[in-house]
Amino acid sequence: MSYIEVNGLKKTFTVRKKREKGKLFRDRQTVEALKGISFSVEKGELVGYIGPNGAGKSTTVKILSGILTPDGGEATVGGRIPWRERTEYVRHIGVVFGQRSQLWWDVPIIDSFSLLKDIYRLSETDYRQRLGELKEALQLEEFMRTPLRLLSLGQRMRAELCGSLLHRPELLFLDEPTIGLDAVSKLALRDFLNWENRENGTTIMLTTHDMEDIAALCQRVMVLGHGQKLFDGRLPDLLEKFDTVRTANVRYEALPPELHLPEGADFTRKDNELNLTYSPSKLPTAALLSELQKAGTIREMTLQPENIDHLIAAMYKEMDL
Repeated sequence: MSYIEVNGLKKTFTVRKKREKGKLFRDRQTVEALKGISFSVEKGELVGYIGPNGAGKSTTVKILSGILTPDGGEATVGGRIPWRERTEYVRHIGVVFGQRSQLWWDVPIIDSFSLLKDIYRLSETDYRQRLGELKEALQLEEFMRTPLRLLSLGQRMRAELCGSLLHRPELLFLDEPTIGLDAVSKLALRDFLNWENRENGTTIMLTTHDMEDIAALCQRVMVLGHGQKLFDGRLPDLLEKFDTVRTANVRYEALPPELHLPEGADFTRKDNELNLTYSPSKLPTAALLSELQKAGTIREMTLQPENIDHLIAAMYKEMDL
């Protein structure tokens, strides 16, 4: 049996619409957030869970963390049913929501960590050992005695991660953890998550719109749309279908008056420079490079694959998400 088992999970919400002029009551609308999704996750996996806004990602995380009760289906994590055994279950998980905080706003973060130690009933020895480990990995030393409200967004996110991992959870849910972070903070956060997964075997389930996070962290990705699972597999397999156009710029010492390239490559020429577009499914990059080298001596070449975010946007569009 897998560590996380989800079978036919369903969740429906009733939403009140804006009251129309002349009506006494607002109309209600039923929204199916999850329509019977199923999947399993092995212990120690680092899984990306992606999809457009409203796809049901956060609803899944809230059900699996015990916050919400589903309307149908089954789910177990480590043999426990999250919403029925919540008191015992939450001792084994950590959750980080990118736009919400579990730490106290006006007190130094070291005091928040001390309170979490008591909440999770950690021994003094375990607490100090784990805090020292996380403090070094997340580089928290310089602002341990600073109130949360005075920290930058990147510093706050590192502190939130520390708070969520103090009790050594088996499973960590991350919902948009890099939202609003600068490039340096994102890289540091990705390095830490890889370290935590590798060193402690923590199972991590990551929901994000930042596809660079997925590419850097996750061997496996699930795509959700309209409350249904649309894809489950490797990110390269997902992108292969949509990585249909690449561009290249090549500058030569000298080019012959006439130039012939294989089918699947279109180009414009200006003096000794070529600007190409080609389809890797029809013309592999290695084959194209071989032909380009035959045309003359190359001075400079830039090969640019399509941006991952653009590829995912194309995928959402084709899947009508």
